[in-house]
Amino acid sequence: MTARQFMLALAAGLLCAFAAVPSLAQDYPSHAVRIVVPFGAGGPADVAARQIGNALQESFGQPFVIENRTGAGGVIGTVEAAKSPADGYTLLMMSNTQTANESLLTPDKRKYELMRDLAPIAPVNSSDLVIVVNPQVAAKTLQEFVALAKSQPGKLNYASSGQGTPYHMAGELFKAMAGIDLVHVPYRNSGEARSGVIGGQVQMMIDAVPAMAPNIGENQVRALATTGKQRSAVLPNVPTAIEAGVAGYEATIWLGLMAPAGTPKPVIDKLNAAVNAMVKRPDIVKLWTAQGAVPMSMTPEQFDKFLRGDIEKWADVVKKFDKS
Repeated sequence: MTARQFMLALAAGLLCAFAAVPSLAQDYPSHAVRIVVPFGAGGPADVAARQIGNALQESFGQPFVIENRTGAGGVIGTVEAAKSPADGYTLLMMSNTQTANESLLTPDKRKYELMRDLAPIAPVNSSDLVIVVNPQVAAKTLQEFVALAKSQPGKLNYASSGQGTPYHMAGELFKAMAGIDLVHVPYRNSGEARSGVIGGQVQMMIDAVPAMAPNIGENQVRALATTGKQRSAVLPNVPTAIEAGVAGYEATIWLGLMAPAGTPKPVIDKLNAAVNAMVKRPDIVKLWTAQGAVPMSMTPEQFDKFLRGDIEKWADVVKKFDKS
């Protein structure tokens, strides 16, 4: 083969490859897609993943199967997704756990780099958190709890669903800003942590409003404060932490979808359009509003910028933890 023939063959091959990309997006998905949830069943990420999976199945006519791969503060499931084929048939339901872990865990412990090994698809929703205590704890207000903790440094503890999760980070930020010493007790997932505070094995927990609201309503825990700038519509009688005396304290959990790095851009765009359409559906907006969740909608590029900004934010927070 002459050099000219080689170049013509190479050009023809590239043209065929580029021509196949739109076809790939058009045909996608042709079989079942799995959504890896690196958190436990029943938590905000799991519930949202199932809602999204149902909506995507309606849109595309193919099953979207939820696979819970829990452990190590979300690392196990994230690694599973990151190492999967970049073909659009494995997705990751993630949260600010992953952006916090970029600074909280060393690379050898998390075994991935978020923005190198995964590609942003779309955010899903965000929720305020709520600070609760076991009913046997003497404190009836957040100020009383802070005073109690200051009188017993290192004696009270709080639960989370694992190191690096939004609940752990919210707890450490609360400790730093309130000037108290609490012992972190990490559980494998949110459900177990929730059971820990309800059962009295731990005194306090910071959890997502949608997940903890039913337990508050049944008086299984006592709500001391929510963590948004304004009061939660779901818990209107519970003051914000700012109102309750911890000036400037704010914490949320948000959820989003990513795919293995290298997933074809047309597939990413197709998924992004479907997720953005889903989060704007009146029935979904109504459901999430009642649960205290706010829909989020971005392009993949906007979500990429959002993720990088969140990584920087948590890097600054981790530095504050280290100083405190």
